[in-house]
Amino acid sequence: MNQRDMEGKMTGTFTGNARGFGFVQVEGQEEDLFIPEDMTGGAFHRDTVEVELLPEAGHRRREARVLQVLGRGMSQVVGTYEAARENYGFVVPDDPRFRRDIFIPREHTKGAVDGSKVVVKLTGYGGEGRNPEGMVQEVLGHVNDPGVDILSIVKGYELPMVFPEKVSNQAERVAKEVSQADMAGRRDLRDVLMVTIDGEDAKDLDDAVSVSFDGEKYHLGVHIADVTNYVQENSALDREALKRGTSVYLADRVIPMLPHALSNGICSLNEGVDRLALSCLMTVDAQGGIADYEICESVIRVNKRMSYRVVKELLECFPSQSQQSDTACQEKPWKETASCQVSGEYSRYEGLLPMFRQMADLSGILRRKREKRGSIGFDFPECKILLDREGHPLEIQAYERNVATDIIEDFMLAANETIAQHFYWLELPFVYRVHDVPDGEKIRKLQTLIHNFGYYMKAVGRGASRINSEEVHPKEIQKLLVKIAGTPEESLISRLALRSMRQAKYSTACTGHYGLACPYYCHFTSPIRRYPDLQIHRIIKDHLRGRLKEERVVHYRDILPEVAKLSSKMERRADEAQRETEKLKKVEYMEAYLGECFEGVISQVTGWGIYVELPNTVEGLVHVSRLPGEYYVYNESTMELVGEETGRSFKLGMPVKIRVESCDRSSRTIHFAIDEEENL
Repeated sequence: MNQRDMEGKMTGTFTGNARGFGFVQVEGQEEDLFIPEDMTGGAFHRDTVEVELLPEAGHRRREARVLQVLGRGMSQVVGTYEAARENYGFVVPDDPRFRRDIFIPREHTKGAVDGSKVVVKLTGYGGEGRNPEGMVQEVLGHVNDPGVDILSIVKGYELPMVFPEKVSNQAERVAKEVSQADMAGRRDLRDVLMVTIDGEDAKDLDDAVSVSFDGEKYHLGVHIADVTNYVQENSALDREALKRGTSVYLADRVIPMLPHALSNGICSLNEGVDRLALSCLMTVDAQGGIADYEICESVIRVNKRMSYRVVKELLECFPSQSQQSDTACQEKPWKETASCQVSGEYSRYEGLLPMFRQMADLSGILRRKREKRGSIGFDFPECKILLDREGHPLEIQAYERNVATDIIEDFMLAANETIAQHFYWLELPFVYRVHDVPDGEKIRKLQTLIHNFGYYMKAVGRGASRINSEEVHPKEIQKLLVKIAGTPEESLISRLALRSMRQAKYSTACTGHYGLACPYYCHFTSPIRRYPDLQIHRIIKDHLRGRLKEERVVHYRDILPEVAKLSSKMERRADEAQRETEKLKKVEYMEAYLGECFEGVISQVTGWGIYVELPNTVEGLVHVSRLPGEYYVYNESTMELVGEETGRSFKLGMPVKIRVESCDRSSRTIHFAIDEEENL
């Protein structure tokens, strides 16, 4: 133990909380340290701080106090300007984790008026009795102007909206067509029947798939756009892509990792044109095992661009052997199958139908293989928010999984696993996608809860007396999800199981993917929108071309740890921005339904109230003070709020009827009230 450890001091990143306390994340330490409100030491959200551990006092989470701020993590803040007097004003931060209003002298308001959304550069962080101080750098518009709400989130997360001129110029100079020189030395797969399957509004198509069946085995091809042919290592394009890390998909816009000249042009696998690709050609047996595979540089030509909707409808009307229960539909000629409600326009897909059926069969085989080994499948609804031209929400739709989305997911997973395993055994530097074992304390909570319903998870540790993170194989969680399917407690237990999972990340160490129950996994399939995929494409090509000599190996070993770390960080930033955008638009959408009643399900129970999720994925809080009739006490072991007088309880998964009480765009929160008449 070093001196620093003996003193109980360590360095980490402070995460603020709207209620005053905070947490410090220390690299290499599994659990964050809790910082009480009176021990934050003037730290703001994202600051680098030195902390001292406090004596253990029986709390579940270890506590500490901030000794000093070593570095500030936020140099700018987005918020709403409020004019106080003629010679100054304040900016109220959008991010509730930055808890102090920022003082703005009149000479630094840059013309902001009451209600302006602004970007503020911090010039001072204040102190005891003094607010932080800043100067307005940019006025985004008035809080009620169309598009300003999401623009504020973009600026708040410092998402780069405009490509530097050098990057844009470099993208524009890239060839618009594949040349003969580009094709040299590549496998020519232009005669192989293949399609892309994406959402109808997708523009950057980076994966194509092909399937054939020889009577015994399936031949699966996953063909991924060779972006590295146009984005050279350490070029302006490459440096900008690394800086961004990922494309960001928000409700009203996409902030791409690469300029559209590339992502929607020469790098997009558009129908009917030659494109460069990296292909993973797999032979799959009847049990879903990869019997053989080949990784190669290729030139391809997509036969047809397909959408999830069309493929789903085709397979519903003309099911594969494994799908159909009634062969009557398949036996009818294509154009006479009116009962399947296929209009004449679908006749152009007739030549592709046999392959789609084979795809559906192979997808099912691969999925059953994963399920058999214990891969966990959480099937919670995601949402799509439809906006009008001014950015106001018109409708919130829950995404529905179907056979077409399953096909692409299963094929991409197969390719990602195959590539990762291949390069693991070559012992070459690589970027893996890893997912650690669940949080032990959360697993113990799950175990306690499921016992109340008569379920259990088997411990696999020798002589283990209680469940902990190392003792639970993913198959145990998967078996639990199968057991609860269709039961009233399904939502309750599934959500708690999901919350016990850790966040996946990128790493140079292949430590396995717990959720997929596989020892080798990487991201190979989306180089247009994820930097790790782009990076490992370079390694793959260097290996295929015999260029991975000692010098290149050392080079990759040097740069990949930072690539993995930065990519994980940028992925978290993108996810947070997307969540905040969705929350904002859901609040705005529900403003039209104030006072109206809906049926929902309790999705979370806390000491301060219950969260209720509606079928359209909107979630709102019923504060404990708004629960009807009596005083309610939070029972942490059973995760329910229980009435002191009647014993009435509110618990996870319980259906309730609520009334929309209030919507607050500034805090992005929705408050419900229990509709007592309907819940008696």
